[in-house]
Amino acid sequence: MNPAWRGLSVLVTGATGGIGRLLAEALARGGARPLVHGRDARKVEDLVEVLRRQGDSARGFVADLASLEETARLAREVAREAADLDVLINNAGVGFGRDAHLREQSRDGLELRFAVNYLAPFLLTETLLARSLPRRAVINVASIGQEALDLDDLQLAHGYDGVRAYRRSKLALIMLTFDLAASRPGLQVHALHPGTFLDTGMVREARLQPLGPASRGVDSILAVLEAALAGGASGRYFDEAQPTQAKPQAYDPTARRRLREASLSLVSRFLDR
Repeated sequence: MNPAWRGLSVLVTGATGGIGRLLAEALARGGARPLVHGRDARKVEDLVEVLRRQGDSARGFVADLASLEETARLAREVAREAADLDVLINNAGVGFGRDAHLREQSRDGLELRFAVNYLAPFLLTETLLARSLPRRAVINVASIGQEALDLDDLQLAHGYDGVRAYRRSKLALIMLTFDLAASRPGLQVHALHPGTFLDTGMVREARLQPLGPASRGVDSILAVLEAALAGGASGRYFDEAQPTQAKPQAYDPTARRRLREASLSLVSRFLDR
């Protein structure tokens, strides 16, 4: 049986390690045309070489998603070099950090987890959508670990905790998912929790005991991608492959509007006008 993504052009962010790399390899085996992103040029080059052994259409892109300028450049490069992009999988992210009490900042001076886990996918997706890409689906890799955002302190300037910052950034990503589904009726947009404490660098960095292989996360993402490509209701949140409910704030249109307005303000100078 041919996978639903055979022949499709699929961009995977954070593809040089963990779930992202295994996902890119699985997509290539299934006949997709993978576009892979990473922040280390050598790792991107090595992955593209591996993928091209299964076909000649893999392409690599280098950008640090802790930089809004580089994120916007990534979107423009993808749009220019892959005008047939079918699917965007926002997989890249950062975890709790080695020291959950240390409030790290992005290259733009923003709280790191908010910047990488939410604001970078927001900017990347918005910039691609302005170019009518992707054509079929957006899949956002979120988490079952969610916490309601303080809309007056999105970057946790007060009472910082790395776990709280991570959970809030992932709920923000789910809120973006629901917004896009509502505003883009021709596009399938879903979010998912790929699995709990899977064996990835993010989990090991936090000194947590892995509870499953990274390949389990790949299976979850591919199941949601297959559901998206089959059509049906957009704007769903999945726990692995099962549709379920996110935290209540994700369904609050006022909260989502406030988050979007704040996000647009933060990225406005990087958006095309």
